[in-house]
Amino acid sequence: MNTALMGHFLAQGSVAHPHDFIVMIVVGASSRVAKALLVPENIRRHRLPADSPQLNPQEDLWDELREKEFPNRVCAEMAGVLRQLEQGLPRLAADTERVRSIAAWPWIVGLLLNAKEH
Repeated sequence: MNTALMGHFLAQGSVAHPHDFIVMIVVGASSRVAKALLVPENIRRHRLPADSPQLNPQEDLWDELREKEFPNRVCAEMAGVLRQLEQGLPRLAADTERVRSIAAWPWIVGLLLNAKEH
């Protein structure tokens, strides 16, 4: 991941959800917090403290994805992993209640409500 790719990712998310306000929880990796990063108007980033995976809902979403999409599965090559992710990620994303139950922690919901006010 680099700053240009992160900018492309943010742009894709913004275009896919033009009427939504997105609060993205990010770690302190340089590609996610660089001053040169172009952040769309409908996206705000909230940086987590260093070394705090327990605060990152993304970790729980990855656990859910691994459990549901890769049970007892071994891929001989990266292409197999990518194919499974291309099938599994849309299924997870479509199940908004499941995503909400995993990632809508009270501090995140509060952050979102606060960010919309600004």
